[in-house]
Amino acid sequence: MQEEIKIKSKTHSKVVLKAVPGHFVTPSSHVNYFLDMTTLKCRLSEALGAAKALGEQIASTTIVDSIVCIDGTEIIGAFLAEELTRAGVYSMNAHNTIYIVPPEYSNAGELHFRKNLVPMIRNKNVLILMDSASTGKTILKLARALGYYDAKISGISSIFSAANSVMGIPINALFTAADIPDYRSYNPEDCPLCREGHKVDAFANGYGYSLIE
Repeated sequence: MQEEIKIKSKTHSKVVLKAVPGHFVTPSSHVNYFLDMTTLKCRLSEALGAAKALGEQIASTTIVDSIVCIDGTEIIGAFLAEELTRAGVYSMNAHNTIYIVPPEYSNAGELHFRKNLVPMIRNKNVLILMDSASTGKTILKLARALGYYDAKISGISSIFSAANSVMGIPINALFTAADIPDYRSYNPEDCPLCREGHKVDAFANGYGYSLIE
């Protein structure tokens, strides 16, 4: 594992992505960078900056009743809801405000919502907020979970995305593969880093990584 690289957003210089080169195992793939978004998700000033930048990418005609936040993006989600409300984005909720909803992972790796959160999802217009979209598998899992409650995906926002769209829905991202040209995501069964004998540096997910020592 090598030293981290700091990448500034082209449009918001205070929004910084930290990328650590190496060989990482995620729940759905092997990647050659760990994207450290800890301060973006946990530091107030950076979370607010990320929310402002993401809010500028969402059309004012988009209807957002709920923001479903994946992998610890709830703080950004709350600021984003405020930005969208200020920009005049419409919510069909009776009280004219936007819900911030975190799903859970089941033991089988599927996404689901607790009963007390279902009213915030059922028949709602949902904006998906993620930290990273590399393979699109998490979005597909979430779309399946939302479908159980007849929710409609009104948009997808992500801090980083290696894909332009999933299911025909554009992904609005602050950082893309163009910012990390050599970023790669591989199927675990067909990982060239494994074939070439590069040891795995760490297990990683949206909450951080655990070194293999």
